[in-house]
Amino acid sequence: MNVHVVDHPLIAHKLTMMRDKTCNSKNFRELLGEIASLMTYDVTKNWETEPFEIETPLEKMTGTRLKGEVTIIPILRAGLGLLNGVLAMIPHAHVGHIGLYRDPETHKPVEYYCGLPKQMDAKCIVVDPMLATGGSAAAAITMLKEKGLHNICLMVLVAAPEGIKVINEAHPDVEIYTAAVDRELNERAYILPGLGDAGDRVFGTL
Repeated sequence: MNVHVVDHPLIAHKLTMMRDKTCNSKNFRELLGEIASLMTYDVTKNWETEPFEIETPLEKMTGTRLKGEVTIIPILRAGLGLLNGVLAMIPHAHVGHIGLYRDPETHKPVEYYCGLPKQMDAKCIVVDPMLATGGSAAAAITMLKEKGLHNICLMVLVAAPEGIKVINEAHPDVEIYTAAVDRELNERAYILPGLGDAGDRVFGTL
């Protein structure tokens, strides 16, 4: 499977705190942002760099910088909870947004908003806390590809095996990064053990 579990003691510690049902929205948001920052190290570790000349207080030197443009694309609304954490590590990144809803009759994802930067050749990190059925994430990635973006990876907090399978089959070129792969989905398509509805917990709309 094309999935990378970012296995780090700090991430595991913070994720456990988030899973706790007594974790309030303020702490949940802060922990989500912190984990997003930590995961960004793993997402970017194989990115291409290029030489970059600078002048230190003592002399000129050739350093290193990331090559090319970067775009972060949260899937609305819960994906916004990861955005600032990634931006803290890549502050020069551009930001796009994509919003989907599920049609009540066809049950298929429908795009209701898409605002993207003009840099179509950028490396794209699509962010969403939960990869449950995988339907929305797969649809979002399909829509982004149709608009011209192709260098895409997906960063999630918690993933279900069912969602990973859907992304791998629909988009085998997309690398998935997650802090944990949980056991399964329940009959309501919630991840078990999971952490509940991430959007509600981020924005306090429980």
